[in-house]
Amino acid sequence: MVLDRSVAMPVVLVVEDEMLPRMRALDMVEDAGYASVEAVDADEAFAVLESRSDIALLLTDIQMPGSMDGLKLAHAVHKRWPPIKIILVSGQLKLAELDIPADSRFLQKPLEAAKIIAQMRCMLRGTVAR
Repeated sequence: MVLDRSVAMPVVLVVEDEMLPRMRALDMVEDAGYASVEAVDADEAFAVLESRSDIALLLTDIQMPGSMDGLKLAHAVHKRWPPIKIILVSGQLKLAELDIPADSRFLQKPLEAAKIIAQMRCMLRGTVAR
C-alpha cells in the first residue's frame, strides 16, 4: 500500500492520567493508522488543542484528576471545537447517550483493540484535518 503524503493523517488526542492505559491507547491509535498526541489531564489536553489545529478525535478517560473530568472535557471540546470527534472511556462508570456530547461514543474499559480501532475508523472515515 502506498501512502499519499499530501493527505493529512488524522491526529488523535489521547487523554489518560494512568501511564499504562495511556500507552496502550496510543498503540491502538497508531495500529489504526493515525497519528497520536497524549495528555495526562484536561488542562494539558486544552493546551494541546489550543496549540494545534490538526486534532480530529479526542479519546479520553472520564475519571481523572485535575480541573475537570473527562466528561466535562468532552462537553467543553464539543462546544469549542465541534468538528472534533469524541470517544469517552471508563472502567467505573456507565453513561447514557443523553450524558455525552452529540455524535460522541462511550466505551467501557478494558478497551478491546479491535473494537476501539473499528470505532475510530468509523468516526474518522472521510475526515480531513480541520
